[in-house]
Amino acid sequence: MKVVAINGSPRKDGNTALALAAIADELAQFDIEMEIIQIGHKAIHGCMSCGICAKRRDLTCGVDDCVNEVLPKMAEADAIILGSPVYYAGIAGTMKCFLDRAFYTASMTGNAFKNKVGAVVVAARRGGASSTFAGLNYYLQISQMMVAGSSYWNSVHGRAVGDAICDAEGLQTMRHLARNIAWMLRLKEAGKDIPMPEYEKTVRTQISDLLKK
Repeated sequence: MKVVAINGSPRKDGNTALALAAIADELAQFDIEMEIIQIGHKAIHGCMSCGICAKRRDLTCGVDDCVNEVLPKMAEADAIILGSPVYYAGIAGTMKCFLDRAFYTASMTGNAFKNKVGAVVVAARRGGASSTFAGLNYYLQISQMMVAGSSYWNSVHGRAVGDAICDAEGLQTMRHLARNIAWMLRLKEAGKDIPMPEYEKTVRTQISDLLKK
């Protein structure tokens, strides 16, 4: 089993990376490999609403950058973890651009992340962790992913690089999260012969359609 974690921090060895490393160490105890991919330091454009991904439907975005490099790894993984620092009580800008494009492109390619295990992690100095945590979870929920929780909301706290090592509760939360991810992956493996749900054809509600009636 393979887990891919996206580090949306511009700091390679910052507190977001520290939290993800704690998860990776715990997953290793269950012989689960985790790859951490840092994208927060890259120049990533937001969605251009060009519609190319919907035309291609081959898991490639119309803007050719690291999003297209990372998407296949996310699609092949059994679980996806999203990690972001907290900027103004929200998702870091580069991470937001990455997620908008990656998840939309995946949705245009047979919902490539559907039924995967997903989890989010945030690193904050003080406030804004809960709102950023919620914002990241929106991507998992709309993609029909199986969301893993922990013994507290998945956040660590610290200002300077490495400060989160002192957040004993936060790091314990990461370890518990890793155990829940491992448990959910084993459940999926044990139930692989159970057929996936059958879904109705997607219905889109448009105000213009309602006005015509």
